[in-house]
Amino acid sequence: MTVLITGATGLIGTQLTADLHHAGHTVHFLTTRSSKLIQTDNHRGFLWDPKNNEIDDQCFNGVGTIVHLVGAPISEPWTKAYRQEIVESRVGTMMLLEESLSKIDHQVTHFISASGISLYPNSLTEHYTEDNNAVGDNFLAEVVVQWEAAADRFKAMGMQVAKLRTGVVLDPDQGALPEIMKPVKLGLGAALGSGKQWFSWIHRKDISGIYFHLIQNKLSGVFNGVAPNPVTNKALTQGVAQALGKKIILPPVPGFVLKVALGERALLVLEGQKVSAAKILDSGYRFEFPDLDTALSNLL
Repeated sequence: MTVLITGATGLIGTQLTADLHHAGHTVHFLTTRSSKLIQTDNHRGFLWDPKNNEIDDQCFNGVGTIVHLVGAPISEPWTKAYRQEIVESRVGTMMLLEESLSKIDHQVTHFISASGISLYPNSLTEHYTEDNNAVGDNFLAEVVVQWEAAADRFKAMGMQVAKLRTGVVLDPDQGALPEIMKPVKLGLGAALGSGKQWFSWIHRKDISGIYFHLIQNKLSGVFNGVAPNPVTNKALTQGVAQALGKKIILPPVPGFVLKVALGERALLVLEGQKVSAAKILDSGYRFEFPDLDTALSNLL
């Protein structure tokens, strides 16, 4: 089959592209830079400029499934302008895809969008499933609400739509894990805040594996993209230290210190959600790395 991926050069997109190629499928991807254009038998790049609503609609040729992964990182300071970029990079780009498809004949029947578990409220006790309708009261939850509403618009075009609420993706070179590792390597590792906040994580190969599973089985609906065994912030810090052969000797970093340093973004480390993987397991997906120790042993 032929799959179109936005955000194909990101952490998840890179792994998913490799997995699709390994299975013999063709990947089309969108890029804003002509220097990134590739044209091989199974890997083809096409230009787009979302800020100016421009796209090479040849990218849709032969495509049956679109996987929408593009989105500005949430780790940068949330200025007013950057908040808008976070939204536009997710929602605005989807609207461009929708508008472009509405003007042409195409074969796309399946639309899969990334989403986030930050939709769920911060809680120490709740175990969130996809059926839980509670929504957090912060900026990131607002982003996810708009993100998923934009994805649902593709249903009106007769497509199967899947939304994958992704947890923290663990990778040794990108994302959260390298930032967690830095102080631990220096002997300065410590839990953050109370250390009791939940950390719903997933190995990079499993999040790619779930996308592949959704593609192959034409699944629709909402799914949590997390490993079956979430851990607390304290357990995560201790697990990383053990994998690196280090010890945690410092007391937890007080929450107010992190709020001063990070501002509103402190919620990224001081809040968390315990998220269920039961639905994706029930659909037939089997995790390669279901627990943190196995994942960290592989990654580190």
